[in-house]
Amino acid sequence: MSAFRRATAWLIDFALVAALASLLAVLTFNRISALVTDVPELAARGGFDLLTSRGDVLDASAGLGTSLWDKSVGYVQQAFGLLVVAAFLYQWACLALAGRTVGKALTGLKVMPRTPRRAALRAAVTTATDVAVYAVACVLLVEGEVVLSVLVWLVAVVLFLLNALPVLGGRRRSLADRVAGTSVASVEFSRFAATRRASTA
Repeated sequence: MSAFRRATAWLIDFALVAALASLLAVLTFNRISALVTDVPELAARGGFDLLTSRGDVLDASAGLGTSLWDKSVGYVQQAFGLLVVAAFLYQWACLALAGRTVGKALTGLKVMPRTPRRAALRAAVTTATDVAVYAVACVLLVEGEVVLSVLVWLVAVVLFLLNALPVLGGRRRSLADRVAGTSVASVEFSRFAATRRASTA
């Protein structure tokens, strides 16, 4: 099994996650646009705030702006949260049911052994290193925590490299494989080995 096949499998799986991320980005943008362009609701809210502000127009408008911002940030947080959950469920369901993701199936690879617990552990580590920590960094950036966001982003890069670089080594076991106690094998090789064992038994 070559590192090229592992890399190709990862690229295919990551492309699926990126496609979902793009869809969520469009939906989130539309939600925020609808929030901002909902003139009747904004007018009603602004009018109520103005009536209860005792003449403090600046405070009333600031409250409206803060409310819009908080809702927009909430929509972004929901999108990233949904992306992380979807990425985990994709990895876990594919590994638990078939022992391979779409990318691994297309490149003739399979994760072994296949058990629900190992699939969940592997999916959790893969999701954390590929998506989750980056998502946290992006949410922190949106919330204005720039320094903390950069630090989390650096942690995400380190975790990604710790997971990916061992694949280039001799045993080709990623961090996810080591944590879950799994390995990735070529389907053709595993079938050949099974046939050979059966013939010699």
